[in-house]
Amino acid sequence: MTKTEVAPTKTMPLLTLSAMVVGSMVGAGVFSLPRNFGQATGGFGALIAWGIAGTGMLMLALVFQALAIRKPDLDAGVYAYAKAGFGEYLGFFSAFGYWASACVGNVSYWVLIKSTLGQVLPIFGEGNTVPAVLLSTVFIWAFHFIVLRGVQGAAAINKIVTIAKIVPILVFIIVLVFYFDAGVFADNFWGGDAYSESLFEQVRSTMLITVFVFLGIEGASVYSRYARKRSDIGRATVLGFLSVLALFASVTMVSFGILPRDELAEVQQPSMSPVFESAVGTWGAWFISIGLIVSVLGAYLAWTLMAAEVLYVAADDEDMPSFLARVNAHKVPVVALIFTTVLIQLVLLTTLFSDDAFTFTLKLCSSLSLVPYLLAAAYALKLAYTGETYTELHPEDRRKELIVAAIATLYTTFMIMAAGPEFLLLSLIIYAPGSILFWLARREQGRTPFQGWEILLLVGSIIGAVAGIVGLAAGWITI
Repeated sequence: MTKTEVAPTKTMPLLTLSAMVVGSMVGAGVFSLPRNFGQATGGFGALIAWGIAGTGMLMLALVFQALAIRKPDLDAGVYAYAKAGFGEYLGFFSAFGYWASACVGNVSYWVLIKSTLGQVLPIFGEGNTVPAVLLSTVFIWAFHFIVLRGVQGAAAINKIVTIAKIVPILVFIIVLVFYFDAGVFADNFWGGDAYSESLFEQVRSTMLITVFVFLGIEGASVYSRYARKRSDIGRATVLGFLSVLALFASVTMVSFGILPRDELAEVQQPSMSPVFESAVGTWGAWFISIGLIVSVLGAYLAWTLMAAEVLYVAADDEDMPSFLARVNAHKVPVVALIFTTVLIQLVLLTTLFSDDAFTFTLKLCSSLSLVPYLLAAAYALKLAYTGETYTELHPEDRRKELIVAAIATLYTTFMIMAAGPEFLLLSLIIYAPGSILFWLARREQGRTPFQGWEILLLVGSIIGAVAGIVGLAAGWITI
């Protein structure tokens, strides 16, 4: 099935595209922010962390905005930009990594939902017990069949869910403003004597958390082929990002004015629930818990849609085996969706063996996503540096967009370094086997599977994967 045979209906307006961005980012992460930041730093460090994350991710948002305008023929965002800028194999890496990141992130959603239910039903524990995995499996396949009914219909559901899940977060922020204790906030501002790490290390320890909560910033560009107007893609990306940044920073900072930092660091996840309960009583825990479930289910839907879409477009462009481009009567990439659901299921099973399944899946998801983000930013930097597209389209923006792309590239590079070697090697355990799909695609086309520097990249990924497996076996890498 080729693009000419499956012409997408361009029916997504600006509001729907913006909802896809917000719906993709507002998921499990926001409900874990109070404890995660309480464990890492105080109010001052949190302000610095959000400043760095906000600036870096805003630059990425502006990168996607610029690329949507300068390269209107490229669909599926992250994957397409990597391929156009650096060749088929790195484009494949970007598509596969983005897809794998979405699948791992979706597992973290189910872990947090079951952990929330575990507060009243002990059989679900911390979300990684056998009953928790079994119930999650039922919902995973239920969502699979919902998406099979059509991308457009699922996107409409996501817009409704996005509106519904924002309400509890706004209520949390507004209500806690009235319970805000300036004395508690002042004590928490510098972190107290409990912090032995430098301010730099405190901020660094929050970096993968901030990456995780901002994943989905590219949501509008992934669905560029459905947009009514090309210009809406960039507007939706920036509008969605700024809205979500305000929400995330507010949730973090008001929490520092409710509980002392040492108590904040020890509350059970999802930490927004006990923080709100400490201010308003038992009903607050129920209110936030219900909001979390709605939020996470909406984010799960959005990420499942995006994951299947990227696999489909990569196959349609002949960078993955052609069977992944098959669609059903509703024009849903059915085989890509099956692959997505199966990987989610497999990663979910690994949580049975994890000591802290939510934190592990959160950090692995962030680490997997950084390579696609880096390649997209680097492509924008390449365009601005070489001047491609700038002679005929807004040449006066070249210097500004060069600076934006450079900052975005430096930010994503720093994030990869901040993640540390542990999660880089774990990511390669997933990346390396994925090259089998690239090999199958090349074989279908009668081409040599790997050529030149592609061989070096393949060998490097295999070596990293083997090192990761050895690390797991030896115990110096844990899940």
